[in-house]
Amino acid sequence: MTPPDLRAAAPAAAAALASCSLEPAADDSVQTLVVGYQSKTINTVTAGTLLRAKGFLEKRLAAVGNFRVDWQDFDTGAPITSGMLAGKIQIGSMGDYPLLINGSRAQSGADTETVMLSVTGSSGRGALNSVVVSPGSPVRALADLRGKQVSASIGSAGHGTLVAALSRAGIATGDVTVVNQQPQVGASALESGQVQALAQFVAWPGLLVRQGKARLLYDGGELNTPTLHGVVANAKYTASHPDVVRAFLQAQLDATDFQREHPLEAAQDVAKGSGLPAEVVYQYNGPGGTDPNPTLTAPLIGALKGDVGYLQSIGQFGAPLDLDRFVDPEPLAQAQAARGGFQYDAATPAPKPTFEIWFDGADATETVPDATTLIRTLAATDRKIRAAYVSDALTGTRWYADQSLWLRDGATFVPFAGPDARDRYLAEHPGAVPVEYRALLEEARR
Repeated sequence: MTPPDLRAAAPAAAAALASCSLEPAADDSVQTLVVGYQSKTINTVTAGTLLRAKGFLEKRLAAVGNFRVDWQDFDTGAPITSGMLAGKIQIGSMGDYPLLINGSRAQSGADTETVMLSVTGSSGRGALNSVVVSPGSPVRALADLRGKQVSASIGSAGHGTLVAALSRAGIATGDVTVVNQQPQVGASALESGQVQALAQFVAWPGLLVRQGKARLLYDGGELNTPTLHGVVANAKYTASHPDVVRAFLQAQLDATDFQREHPLEAAQDVAKGSGLPAEVVYQYNGPGGTDPNPTLTAPLIGALKGDVGYLQSIGQFGAPLDLDRFVDPEPLAQAQAARGGFQYDAATPAPKPTFEIWFDGADATETVPDATTLIRTLAATDRKIRAAYVSDALTGTRWYADQSLWLRDGATFVPFAGPDARDRYLAEHPGAVPVEYRALLEEARR
């Protein structure tokens, strides 16, 4: 997801785009396709990091003509939008709020107008866009953020999650000071104590928690509102080069197939291409995490329509956007029909919650049926654990076993990503008892 202040991002974007050129290479027969992507934004990997790592796009374009792909990696989506407005980038991927801002700001001219073509990753509940605090923070609930400073990228899904969560908790947005920062800057500010919380998009919360630099305070899955990332392209280029756009979407489908069929290998490929730890990538892109279905479904389009109000409320939305014109599912449908193979549609099942153990040195994870079995398996093994994953008992959010909040309910061990779901469960199961993760393992060994 991306902060939408393109004016603030313009200097960095200009520098980054200096090397971008849509001109042919020395060989006049070679055409250049410029793709803007975000290597560290996990929900875009099928149109970015994984797509690049596997070479699927280059293979598809070889059947179209003599093309060179100019991959442009950015930290956020704002400079991608800047590049598209400047005619320097033809295809990009970004989160839902930045997509809407892209469409709104690009629609003013026939040469700059953009269209949304596919989804790269989504969550039906809005999970994993989160608010985190430092591990030793006294903040235990959203209400404790009153009078505090929270780092967020204004206009991003992380910021949207924060605003919606505060509203539901009955906390006025004015009671919290939002500091507009890029994710990596906010992460440093949280670690140094300059801010008391950080609200960000995937994969920053999971990365900071995995590194021991943060604790999950609030998960977006509590909002039960869909979030998504997707592909946007220059409309004029899409119309004049349908074969190129079709090749791109078919390559995205190839990458989606690979992630669905080989999730662990895909996570390791993304880790190499992004610099993120493979354990963090797999937490988001493994089974039960982000849904890679590229289909522009009615619930996701409905969520986009709902997002417009939020962007207008914070003054980050320009001219009204015709979403029915902006969202164009036809190129993806044509790409699927021409490609054959597995067909994604609205009925494609979302990833199911799983309980997995990744043993160090193993080429595959081991899946167990439930959280209780996972704890007992971990307690009984002498093997080194690289990572273990569970799904929140109420929201289904995929999280690290050793960073989850645990309850013992009779003979059952019940995990939660954040305190809200745990407290709701406790209210309905008064006999359940909170247990620390390490104590739980010791108990399981007895």
